[in-house]
Amino acid sequence: MTGRVVLVGGGPGAVDLLTVRGLRALQDADVVVADRLGPAANLDLPARVRVIDVGKRPGAHSATQAEINAILVREALAGNRVARLKGGDCFLFGRGGEEIAACRAHGIDVEVIPGVSSVLAAPAAAHVPVTHRGTSSSVLVVHGHDPLSTLAVTAVVTQAATVVVLMGVARLADHVATLLDAGARADLPVVVTEHASTAAERVTRAPLDQLLATCAAVGVRSPAVIVLGDVADPDLLGVDTYAHPVDTLAPAPLVWA
Repeated sequence: MTGRVVLVGGGPGAVDLLTVRGLRALQDADVVVADRLGPAANLDLPARVRVIDVGKRPGAHSATQAEINAILVREALAGNRVARLKGGDCFLFGRGGEEIAACRAHGIDVEVIPGVSSVLAAPAAAHVPVTHRGTSSSVLVVHGHDPLSTLAVTAVVTQAATVVVLMGVARLADHVATLLDAGARADLPVVVTEHASTAAERVTRAPLDQLLATCAAVGVRSPAVIVLGDVADPDLLGVDTYAHPVDTLAPAPLVWA
């Protein structure tokens, strides 16, 4: 008999931010196909559950998307209950749609369990409301692997929306230069949250024209979420400092075994 696939949004990193429904799906699975940023390594799963690590790491991808699709199809056609554990939410830059299409092309039933996205969780952990009455009423989410789109640059320059950048640390210098060259305010507040919700969470604040120097001083690394806009102003909610002291660094993040 053909098995089934459940896409599980694992949340921003902390095990207890995985939904109850998502946890049940993982515990009921025969096979868990897990991303690097999913919390499966820290879950007490039954011994019978087989975990396949397909996490993508910068410069060392362990599996292509086509290979991940093939694994899901293979395991489900073998009759297994497959839980596809993804970091954050299943769809937001998560390629969940591609995985559903691959499964449906082979007649495999698919369920989707949404997850808490770092787009909202990381700013919330830093006490940054991505919308705030009288400050911002809309949010634009972009990924930072490519140059910022015209829409994103315009939103930052005009402050028409809060802009949240995922996966933007590697090209941070390019993004800052693009924004300043386009006329963005030099004193525009920016917040960068690393490893949101985990023991290694760290929040760094700086105005746009000082962002690179501040991030370099504290050693900001991915995964991190960048929020640009007046909602990141430390005075908005009474935040005391623009950057955490370096000596508040938490232990290294939990990683896959």
